[in-house]
Amino acid sequence: MIRAILTVITIFTVCFGALVFFNIPLNAIDSTVNQYVSPYSDKLANIIFYSWDINGAKLPLIIVWLMSGAVFFTVFLKFINIRGFKHSIDLVMGKYSDNSSSGEVSHFQALATAVSGTVGLGSIAGVAIAISIGGPGATLWMIVGGLLGMSSKFAECTLGVKYRKINEDGSISGGPMYYLKQGLAKQGKAKLGTFLAFFFAIVCAISSFGGGNMFQVNQATSQLVYLTGGESSIFYNNGWIFGTVLAAILLILIGGGIKYVAKVTEKIVPFMCGIYLLAGLAILLLNFTQIPATLLLIIKSAFAPKAVQGGVIGAIIIGFKRSAFSSEAGVGSAPIVHSTVKTDEPVSEGFVALLEPFIASVLICTMTALIIIITGTYQTNGEMGGVELTSAAFASVLPWFPYILGIAVILFALSTTITWLYYGQKAFTYVFGENKATEAVYQVMFCTFIILGSCMSLSSVVDFSDALFFSMAIPNMIGLYLMAPELKRDLDSYMIRIVKAGEAKAMRAKVFKQQLQDAMIEEEKQKEKQLMK
Repeated sequence: MIRAILTVITIFTVCFGALVFFNIPLNAIDSTVNQYVSPYSDKLANIIFYSWDINGAKLPLIIVWLMSGAVFFTVFLKFINIRGFKHSIDLVMGKYSDNSSSGEVSHFQALATAVSGTVGLGSIAGVAIAISIGGPGATLWMIVGGLLGMSSKFAECTLGVKYRKINEDGSISGGPMYYLKQGLAKQGKAKLGTFLAFFFAIVCAISSFGGGNMFQVNQATSQLVYLTGGESSIFYNNGWIFGTVLAAILLILIGGGIKYVAKVTEKIVPFMCGIYLLAGLAILLLNFTQIPATLLLIIKSAFAPKAVQGGVIGAIIIGFKRSAFSSEAGVGSAPIVHSTVKTDEPVSEGFVALLEPFIASVLICTMTALIIIITGTYQTNGEMGGVELTSAAFASVLPWFPYILGIAVILFALSTTITWLYYGQKAFTYVFGENKATEAVYQVMFCTFIILGSCMSLSSVVDFSDALFFSMAIPNMIGLYLMAPELKRDLDSYMIRIVKAGEAKAMRAKVFKQQLQDAMIEEEKQKEKQLMK
């Protein structure tokens, strides 16, 4: 803990010493950074988010790239997102767990850690944005996008475990960097695999500073200011205080490795999701008579939306876009943490991972959408959006809920930042070497951006990071396509060896149990006959 605090003090001193040296006032940091970053971020964003104009609606090609992969793997793997759902639940519940297996965390811990990187502002604010722009019908397409994304999440996380690297100290390193290089090398495409792995690692490390760090911290700071009195809060115009404390906490947690990160997220994620879902369920129960009509409105609007730019196509685009942002399926971030799971069966973690898009883009997004539509807050004519719209919807029934939502947003941001610190560190050390010195350099850089992000908006930096974030999907999906036949063979083998064999064993046990019960009943009958004689 002392080391973490001293590190943060050093970072803080260097950051603000630099501001004094270059004579940059605190209130000019935002404009100064944007001045230098904007030209580059705009160019990169224009490339990554290049869009087709379809009937007045903008269709980003990167969304086509992600959703095409989701559709392909859903069909190619024979709807594994549906037929594998029950087995996924069994794995998370520990039915097939083996503590003697290689790895660092349990199936549930891996799922909680990965979910902490996706569930949050994307699920709370993202669905509100989708509905405010695309109308109630966008909800259906978000759900469809989430269901399809379960298949690509299965594919990438299975390969993440299969090609992970077990270090000498027992720690695990994994993710697209490893399966792109090693998997494609097996196919005689070593040069392509090395290039794709290096490209992925670079953009993953850089993007971790923005969307997975600065944006999350900035939103959490805003909520903290709101909860502690607004303009009268000690944190008002002093967000660096919160940023410094948060940086110290993260350094302490990451110092314990993925095991400590997993222990934190396995508690935070269920807690914050539980609070959010319980409040949402309470609102739905109070308005349960309106649920059928709301569902009907969503379905009708999905195929005949009114006042939506691009009509039906526009609603589909908006729904799929927000689903991709929310679930991160196909982007390649989740395999980094799923590769640390305790298992000797890579496919088993693929089953666990497919629950992520279901939780983020189906369960939480659907509940949020129903509440926003039932309360009618989506008809605000664009006056509110994102978290504000969601907060207003809950507050219309539960006036105290904005405070709870504020706490939830802070926890979501904290867990997301923890997860992305781990993601970015693994990508950074893959490029510059896996050792303590390299980890320390990355951690200092990450914590520096935490402090900066807590006291500025830096829209251009976040745009730059978002563009890099989605560019991770380019090398990742190329690798997934090329390794699809190998993935299918592994799945078929697993289904025969584990799932079907397990079902057969369970059936034999059930038959044996029934035979034993029948024998006991028959024995009791014989005893009764003997007594009667």
